[in-house]
Amino acid sequence: MTLSASRFGRIQRAAALVPLALLSAAWTASLTTAVTPAADVSAATTDPGGLLPDGSSVPAQAIEAPASVSGTDDITGTVGGPQGDAQQIVATSSTNGIPSAALAAYQRAETVINAADPSCRLSWQLVAAIGRVESNHGRFGGSALDADGLARPGILGPPLNGRNNTQLIRDTDAGQYDDDTVFDRAAGPMQFIPSTWSVVGVDADNDGVRNPQDIDDASLATAVYLCSGDDDLSTLSGQRASVYRYNHSDTYVDLVLSIMDAYLDGDFMQVPDGTTAAGFLSPDPSYTPPPARGDGPRNGGGDTTAAPVEPQQPADEPTDEPTSEPTKPPTDGGTPTLPLPSLPPVTVPPLPETSVAPVDDVLTLAQAIVQCTLDGYVDNLLRNDDPFDQCVEDYTTKP
Repeated sequence: MTLSASRFGRIQRAAALVPLALLSAAWTASLTTAVTPAADVSAATTDPGGLLPDGSSVPAQAIEAPASVSGTDDITGTVGGPQGDAQQIVATSSTNGIPSAALAAYQRAETVINAADPSCRLSWQLVAAIGRVESNHGRFGGSALDADGLARPGILGPPLNGRNNTQLIRDTDAGQYDDDTVFDRAAGPMQFIPSTWSVVGVDADNDGVRNPQDIDDASLATAVYLCSGDDDLSTLSGQRASVYRYNHSDTYVDLVLSIMDAYLDGDFMQVPDGTTAAGFLSPDPSYTPPPARGDGPRNGGGDTTAAPVEPQQPADEPTDEPTSEPTKPPTDGGTPTLPLPSLPPVTVPPLPETSVAPVDDVLTLAQAIVQCTLDGYVDNLLRNDDPFDQCVEDYTTKP
């Protein structure tokens, strides 16, 4: 069985024959629950014919309708666009971290989609880069992924009402995915608009529902979308074509592929589930520190060789009498030398007499040793007639 034949299942036949708007309308009319029940999960899980876990298959025809409709201006920080400029996002991809549930979902999406469609050759790093751009891996606006991979609270984009740089997309899902019965809103960590989710939504974790707020379902649905058609996603041309279909913005494509390259280089770390995105400080790459006083330019090009200093000829005689202390601090950048305070003389008080000659002699000897030490003498243990010994003898024999 060829792959293209196995791909042509129920969903792709509808997508290929019916315009997306009509398919979305038909889907809306059939809504009865808060999330879409998955089709016969138990039977499809073991099907070797290239099917996805819930029995659906990868569309043979490339899906051209976008999955995400965030505009270029959303790069400044709304849902559907990352917080911060592109250069900062790529530079901080390692310190930002990927929650455990998201990382597992991205890696499983790669395994499942490449088993169902070996010609796609999708890497999980590409799926992860889209997750970073769309919702910071399910952590936008205070949301966090729980142990089951659900974004709590759910992530919803702004109403697509044609205002504030949004497209005008009226409700297509009766509020099933986005809690809005007037206009559509992008939903979940991968920010699928409801009409596209109705085509590529998949139950990746076999819990019986297709839920765009579930990072497992959303990641595999992203893989299904990217692998629709015949692009080889191991090539740059295939990557650019598929990501551009996902969001029709060259700026978006450039940012996603830059983050993917950082992840491919291993520039990421795994963080526990339930962690929210925190602020971080990063250096301004355009900042150039000013040169230090007396130095040439640093880190900015130019000649960094210090200019030679001409020696000054000393005067024959000083013009002024030097003062005991400097009148002003030195200006050559050195540390000024402070005068040390003089220590008061230390004397040992006279010891009391005991009227017992041997005892008094010992005490007097001890006092003499201490006093000679305070006087600055050092005992030479190899001699018994050094100045220290003479000092002790003087103190113990002279009144």
